[in-house]
Amino acid sequence: QVQLVESGGGLVQAGGSLRLSCAASGRIFSSLDIGWFRQAPGKERELVAAIRWSGGSADYADSVKGRFTMSRDNAKNTAALRMNSLKPEDTAVYYCAARNRILTTYTYWGQGTQVTVSS
Repeated sequence: QVQLVESGGGLVQAGGSLRLSCAASGRIFSSLDIGWFRQAPGKERELVAAIRWSGGSADYADSVKGRFTMSRDNAKNTAALRMNSLKPEDTAVYYCAARNRILTTYTYWGQGTQVTVSS
């Protein structure tokens, strides 16, 4: 019903930047809340940023505030996560996720993209 594809991951040195993209298809993008999650080996999956269906400012995890910026473009059915001042602890698989605006659980997930930050 909804397909999500992430791109933009890679290997970067500490202090560097990456931009992740999420492309959606199969449903009207503007009806969905969009979130970025990450999961590192041995750790729980965590929400790092999200924007509600109605747009506006993004919400961020405390660990990334001031360094990451999320945006969405409903006309292009895309969302992005700009990551600056990357730290080794940011290393994880990053996932784009979506949910209908009336739900509380994210039900659509991309395949993930690996981000590795070296010291």
